[in-house]
Amino acid sequence: MSFTITTRKTSPFKDQKAGTSGLRKNTKVFQQENYVENFIQSFFNALNGDIDKELGESGRVSLMVGGDGRYFGLECVARILKLAAANPRISKVIVAQNGLMSTPAVSCCIRKYQTFAGVILTASHNPGGPNADFGIKFNCSNGGPALQHFTDNIFAISTQIAEYNIVLEQKTKTRILN
Repeated sequence: MSFTITTRKTSPFKDQKAGTSGLRKNTKVFQQENYVENFIQSFFNALNGDIDKELGESGRVSLMVGGDGRYFGLECVARILKLAAANPRISKVIVAQNGLMSTPAVSCCIRKYQTFAGVILTASHNPGGPNADFGIKFNCSNGGPALQHFTDNIFAISTQIAEYNIVLEQKTKTRILN
């Protein structure tokens, strides 16, 4: 199956500095055009540097994606998958059914399935909803939170981002087990 990769022009958002292994904001901030795409593309660009260091220039990796089920989670999963499909360094993305998986469960699955990293859609203890909070956190291959030097790199990349790659026709079926 082949997909068409589309390169979209974008402008940086100046507020994509991660806190404890991720970014928490009001849900409406994440719903802005290109906001999630910029942040995830910046994550992929930073991740590609780590893949180069650990596996070489031809290295390909798998990712784990899940979240706590809050508002905007499934839409965000779909965006992540469309971006991952356009990244040649990502060979596979394991997604929790309906995108629903607790943070400890995502950490466990990162280790169990030996993925290179994980994306967790949560704002932790903050309330969720259309007028409340959403978040995107990153975990590394040991299942633990991404280190500050990695999230600092994501932020540095996000302040310079001018484009992202996406597969627009990518359909997601997060309700199906397989």
